[in-house]
Amino acid sequence: MSLRPPAAKSPTALLREHKPLQALFSAAQRLDRLQTLVQAQLEPAAREHCQVASWHDGCLLLLTSNGHWATRLHYQQRRLQRALLALPEFAGLQKIQVKVRPPSPQVAYQANRVELSGAAAESLHSAAEGIADPRLRAALERLARNARRD
Repeated sequence: MSLRPPAAKSPTALLREHKPLQALFSAAQRLDRLQTLVQAQLEPAAREHCQVASWHDGCLLLLTSNGHWATRLHYQQRRLQRALLALPEFAGLQKIQVKVRPPSPQVAYQANRVELSGAAAESLHSAAEGIADPRLRAALERLARNARRD
């Protein structure tokens, strides 16, 4: 008896069937559209450092990568608000809030690999021979096997 996974569904079928997924997708599309509109009003250098986080209750929340860009956006806030008020998507815009959110570093995992000298491995081997506990003895022998071969 084999268990067969169900057939894969198309993205449109998934969106039709699952209302929470549909709501999430439409919210993401809305934010993407707002991001495009905001970027069109920003100076070219600021575009990559500014991201629309939310837009509700007359408040537009923008995230910046650092304090420098937050300050620059703060100085341009009135001009940006006037420009966005002219767009129907931002009707009712009362304030623009800017917060700093540094990009999260994508650090690749690197195992800390310690290399033992031959003398250290020999010392671990001799220590393991005098240990009665089999688990501790096996652990010391595993450590000894990690020695570099000169």
